[in-house]
Amino acid sequence: MTVPEPKDAQGPRVPSPPAAAAGGKDPLDAATAATRSLQGLSTELTARVPQLLEAMRSVGTGLELHSTLDRICETAAELADARYAAIGVVDEEGDGLSDFVTHGVGEETARLIGRRPDGHRGLLGALIHDPAPVRLADLTSDPRFAGFPPGHPAMRTFLGVPIRVQGEIFGNLYLAEKNGGGEFNDYDLHMVRVLATEAGIAIGNARLYEAARQRERWIDGSVAVTTALLSGQDADEALSVVAEQARRLADADAGIVMLPAGEGGLEIAAVASDQPVTALLGMVLPAQSPVAASLLAGEPVFITDASADPRVATGLSERYGPSMMLPLHSGGRVLGALVTPRRHGARQFSEAERTLATQFASQAALALIMAEAQRDRERLAVYEDRDRIARDLHDLVIQRLFATGMMLEGAQRKSVVPAVQDGVGKAVDELDVTIQEIRTAIFALQQGPAEAPSGLRTRVLREINMAAVPLGFRPGHRFVGPVDSTVGELTGKNLIAALREALSNAFRHADASRIEVVVDATVTLPDGSGGVRLTVADDGVGIPAGGRRSGLRNLARRAESLGGSSVCGPGIGEGGQGTTVSWEAPR
Repeated sequence: MTVPEPKDAQGPRVPSPPAAAAGGKDPLDAATAATRSLQGLSTELTARVPQLLEAMRSVGTGLELHSTLDRICETAAELADARYAAIGVVDEEGDGLSDFVTHGVGEETARLIGRRPDGHRGLLGALIHDPAPVRLADLTSDPRFAGFPPGHPAMRTFLGVPIRVQGEIFGNLYLAEKNGGGEFNDYDLHMVRVLATEAGIAIGNARLYEAARQRERWIDGSVAVTTALLSGQDADEALSVVAEQARRLADADAGIVMLPAGEGGLEIAAVASDQPVTALLGMVLPAQSPVAASLLAGEPVFITDASADPRVATGLSERYGPSMMLPLHSGGRVLGALVTPRRHGARQFSEAERTLATQFASQAALALIMAEAQRDRERLAVYEDRDRIARDLHDLVIQRLFATGMMLEGAQRKSVVPAVQDGVGKAVDELDVTIQEIRTAIFALQQGPAEAPSGLRTRVLREINMAAVPLGFRPGHRFVGPVDSTVGELTGKNLIAALREALSNAFRHADASRIEVVVDATVTLPDGSGGVRLTVADDGVGIPAGGRRSGLRNLARRAESLGGSSVCGPGIGEGGQGTTVSWEAPR
């Protein structure tokens, strides 16, 4: 029942908190007026004023929102001498509960109850749509009562009061089971209404504080992403940084970065999660999916429950609940998408979280574009350096070798000693071979990535030739089996990326003087299927204890996404010095 204005034991009406508590006036004035209205009331009510003032002081202590809600529940239960108390926070749509904070319900009982009420039905749902004080002697006899879930403690007496923050309904304060077996009386109702007014003020302050802290965290996260992307990390590691920061800031179970797939749609390129989700790498959201179409058009997609939404790919939908799917776009260009899903049953993302996450995605996209431009500049500098080296080799080295060969041939003709003639002839032949090898190296240095043929063997050679420039020497190589004809495109693409990662690690960390690359297409994997193995061995300093492992993790992640593996072992230096990376996957 909706409660009328209460009367005291002597007959006069007990004033209700003024309309300012529900309107546009200052809630603090409303609370003050409500407290002053207690003057001249009965002895029983007046005796409880100090308790009310202490309760109001307690509620106003602290700024963290959830601890404030916990404190309000505890204080209200003490003030009304109730066994149980709860606050149901109304969601942004105003038709359900986004959070439910309890007092008096133990962890074991909460576990038995399971999912918390959503406010879509029953007495709690009715109070959302009709936010007025309610006092019941037996809530189970109320026609709006929809029953208790299994494991819920028995409750009979009930008191419900709305909580308003700056004139807007924030939620409802519920009290149940008056200690001693009695009913909640008019004095309990009046005290709790005054407390609810003060609670609205405390919640408003906590909301402002929480919003400021939240904005600060997202700004710090954006700065961390920009710094990481512009620090020269490779593309895969940069995407992992974006995924991890998004997961942490959104308080999500995972952070997922998706990039446009070659055949259309979006492909998962990076995943950050505490759970083993490497199987998600390489999964494609097809182009015909409405979600993919919206994201590629630069539109965000917010999903209430991924497991029940037919628009989401099966691999994602079966794992998660509330999800934000945000396009990574900047300057009219869509680079991909950022996905932050929460577990089943988790709270929905608030409007503020959606806005901050969208801004973060735009900032991350801009940082990715800047990082890409920086890598392009570095790549251009490498190409210019390669052109200079090629010109020097052609204009200086080859000409000098050619002149030396001419001089040796002249000396050979003048010599009358057969052994000298044979030795000089062999030297001239060696010079001819050397000149041919230098010309091949010049051609490789002048060849751009777009000009390379699509064969895996050729792509491997191109990576080796490109690595020779920063290394200062050309790694050795060997192919076993029909590499070009048996290795599929997906495996080949990942093998090239793994080779690039391994050579980059050797250049940056190994300080090696010798590197050997072997691609073996005749490998049999542990499950009996055919595979391909990439081996990159060096004679460098090895993997230092406590050193970074991000490059090795990238190699392992690529292999595992294909059903393969990646391991490290001793190198090819004296006594096993150095490192050998063995990467294998199904062909």
